[in-house]
Amino acid sequence: MKIASLVSGGVDSSVTIPLLVEQGFRPHIFYIQIGKNNKPGFLDCPSEEDIEITSYIAHKYGLKMDIVDLHDTYWDTVIRYTIDTVKKGLTPNPDVMCNRLIKFGAFEEKMGHDFQYITTGHYARTTRLQGKKYLATTGDLIKDQTYFLSRITYPQLKKLWFPLETLEGKKEVRKFAERLRLPSAHRRDSQGICFLGKVNYRDFIRRHVGERAGEIRELDTGRALGTHQGYWFYTIGQRKGIGLSQGPWFVTAKDTDQNIIYVSRGYDPQAQYGNRVYLEDLHFITDAMGQMKERPPIDVAFKIRHGPQFHNGTFTFTSKGAVIEAHEKISGIAPGQFGALYSSDRALCLGSGVISEPEGNANNK
Repeated sequence: MKIASLVSGGVDSSVTIPLLVEQGFRPHIFYIQIGKNNKPGFLDCPSEEDIEITSYIAHKYGLKMDIVDLHDTYWDTVIRYTIDTVKKGLTPNPDVMCNRLIKFGAFEEKMGHDFQYITTGHYARTTRLQGKKYLATTGDLIKDQTYFLSRITYPQLKKLWFPLETLEGKKEVRKFAERLRLPSAHRRDSQGICFLGKVNYRDFIRRHVGERAGEIRELDTGRALGTHQGYWFYTIGQRKGIGLSQGPWFVTAKDTDQNIIYVSRGYDPQAQYGNRVYLEDLHFITDAMGQMKERPPIDVAFKIRHGPQFHNGTFTFTSKGAVIEAHEKISGIAPGQFGALYSSDRALCLGSGVISEPEGNANNK
């Protein structure tokens, strides 16, 4: 069986290799290189240390290893998507797009097509129901990464294998790495968006989008409270980095035409809550719900960001996508982010949609 194993140098992907070897497999290790020192925003991405660790693991188990250079494709797809989304005043998620476009997209086109399976260190599972493969959640909901995989295609899922599903969460993964004395055993978890390296996200956005002075206003009163340097630096629900005293203040709305940020004060302002999540650009991995457009509202679980918290609601198709009526009000519904859809028992990740504004409210205010 020909297996391509994507290893990044982190503890999660490192552990997949001995797990596969213990089962009698001889995977071909690939390190995807997306950092590029001569492009702005790629500075200090720790590829040298990553490659050193990945090379050590390949040597330890006598496996082939190759470095796949995808930095130009990454720049033209994931980074371009990030910049374009920010310019629209929306909140991007580069990690979601990287999985679909780079790890399981461009890599498949360049190297992966020669292999029967592709393995990664994601915390996720797969399962089969009625002859079809589904993306499934793990027992460790804090580390579960199905949200980041909610945009992959069915052909990509069919080839994916997540060896970590045999281990019970992050603690067991680290213990396993310690027992095998892997150099990544105590390495800190990646925070994602590797193209930034040590570059501050705000500095990256400033470099590529620029600055434009605008007002910060209180949502309830319209009172001017201060100024900002561009609506694109802020996201709905944001609390830190607003620069106002007598807080806490939360970003509750944005007017992208007038370049105005609206904020509300308090530890739990009602203005940041809502119970409707509008979705467009719907994508179903196994088409589990794509055939249900004539059905009445469907009970679902969903997430509006990565993390352990699920919400419950009813899903209904609309002329422009769908709307989820949450059973309880939720905070920080950020247009541009992905709303990941799950079965009502939270066992299966069905797909996702892009969170959008309600009709007639395109400027978020």
